[in-house]
Amino acid sequence: MPNALLIYPRQPPTYWGADFALDMMGVKSTFPPLGLLTVAAMFPPEYALRVVDMNVTPLEDSDLEWADMVFTSTMIVQRISLEDVIERCNRAGVPVVAGGPHPTTFHDEIEGVTHFVLDEAEEIFPKFLRDLANGAAKAMYREPRKPDVTRTPMPRFDLIDRESYYSMGVQFSRGCPFDCEFCDIIKLYGQVPRTKTPDQVLLEFECLYRLGWRGPVFLVDDNFIGNSREAMKLLPEIARWQRDRGYPFTLSTEASVNLARMGKLMDAMIEAGFDTVFLGIETPNPEALRKTKKPQNTNKRDENYLFNAVRRIQGKGMQVQGGFILGLDGDGEGVFDAQIEFIRTAGIPVAPIYLLTALRGTDMYERLRREKRLVEVPIGTNATILNFKTEMDRRTLIEGYMRVTATLYDPTLENYLGRCLTLLEHLLPVPHLHKARSRNAIFMDLMGVRGKLSEWQLPAYTKYIDKVSRDHPRMLPLAIRLAAMGYHFEKVTRQQNEIRDYMSFLETELDRFDKEIARDAHEYEELLRRKEDMFREAQGRCESIPDEFRYSGDGIEGALESFRSALNVQAEQLVHSGSA
Repeated sequence: MPNALLIYPRQPPTYWGADFALDMMGVKSTFPPLGLLTVAAMFPPEYALRVVDMNVTPLEDSDLEWADMVFTSTMIVQRISLEDVIERCNRAGVPVVAGGPHPTTFHDEIEGVTHFVLDEAEEIFPKFLRDLANGAAKAMYREPRKPDVTRTPMPRFDLIDRESYYSMGVQFSRGCPFDCEFCDIIKLYGQVPRTKTPDQVLLEFECLYRLGWRGPVFLVDDNFIGNSREAMKLLPEIARWQRDRGYPFTLSTEASVNLARMGKLMDAMIEAGFDTVFLGIETPNPEALRKTKKPQNTNKRDENYLFNAVRRIQGKGMQVQGGFILGLDGDGEGVFDAQIEFIRTAGIPVAPIYLLTALRGTDMYERLRREKRLVEVPIGTNATILNFKTEMDRRTLIEGYMRVTATLYDPTLENYLGRCLTLLEHLLPVPHLHKARSRNAIFMDLMGVRGKLSEWQLPAYTKYIDKVSRDHPRMLPLAIRLAAMGYHFEKVTRQQNEIRDYMSFLETELDRFDKEIARDAHEYEELLRRKEDMFREAQGRCESIPDEFRYSGDGIEGALESFRSALNVQAEQLVHSGSA
């Protein structure tokens, strides 16, 4: 019996990952590797399967000793961890099969992989396994068409420790009807959304239920309402299933902003148990939205269209989480304050903000290539790396981004918790979405968050909890969860800023040393001592960065080594000039 080891590499800390809040929730990761679990269901019974999610448990040498072959599925942000996994497998002599969104786009940059199985796997993966069994497996397999997802097998949820995760995941559809210039979803999954049947989705719900899962379930669709007709067929079936079992799951998903125009569909989502929807809002700047081919986020007859859309969804009873981007063509320097003001007044606590990345294969990438604006830099791990020449001055953009994030997720959490209160004031309380919890459970959650907060965060947290307890007592469990997410967002922001500040410090020091050499070249012995002092200070600052802020691929070690090399080059030139 062949032993197949399915490995999900580590993800670096991101706003979306909730890394710093996980221990408050008593879990190790936010979501399980749904794609990998779906692939696991495609193996024939003669395979022995084992899943290692490195976000939950480390990859041990004993795992590789057990494995006859390793299978991985990754996103771009897992690039560095995937490289480490491949290197370990190569050393152990275990063949590697790689698939998922990241290899599908960047397979030409990935070394050490024995077989690539790219695109969507439903039809091509069984063929690969047959070729493998017959000793005729090729180096690369590609799926030329978009598979029928009604034939997608149920994920192997039984292969993971479900208690290690905050939420389970279920997929209803793939693809999105829109054509946003920067988005790779339509390139990977197409513009014609394909959906599972209601029976398929309910079978996955029932599987999770019978395995003992109770709590959050994220419908991982990139646009749940991409095919609104099929969504409307599904939602009443989910609602019936939930009612019959006392609403064991709280549901969330991603959707496009035009959800706000679909009153009946929103009502059906509420009845089915949805309490949260993530919207790709991107920016309140209409010019930038039009330039990036996102007209669905604009309305010429309503200059406050995005704000009003958020209010309508909140008024139905669903929390709006929003994704935002800085660096779009059409953005002026006023965009920073506009982002802050929109997120604040709309009451969007969970509002991850990212600098724009031009993803290979997207329309934006091809346009920037034609305009000769692409910059060859590694992407996927450092939040302040830009891989294209922006219309706005690069330094202004990065500093503006850091100011926006530092304002929205300030060290005291006052701004963040203020947005939470704004949300609660406009969020319709739906009884089956906000179930009563025991006082003891609420107290334990309160103290769990309180125990993590710093002394400068406790005053705002205390006032916030007091106000929610008085004005929105039914919402107190939600308010506590939001506070935990605020703690995470503030720490990710501080982490990004600390790493960026360190990189800027190295750049400034090199520039200063250049100027000192130009001014005092005859004092080369003193300058050589100065070089050693500068490196020791840089090394000390590196070591002072908290361990919890460090991660594989953060770029710090490479930047420090580059700093040392640049200093040495300058010093050698100085010595040569002194000798001459």
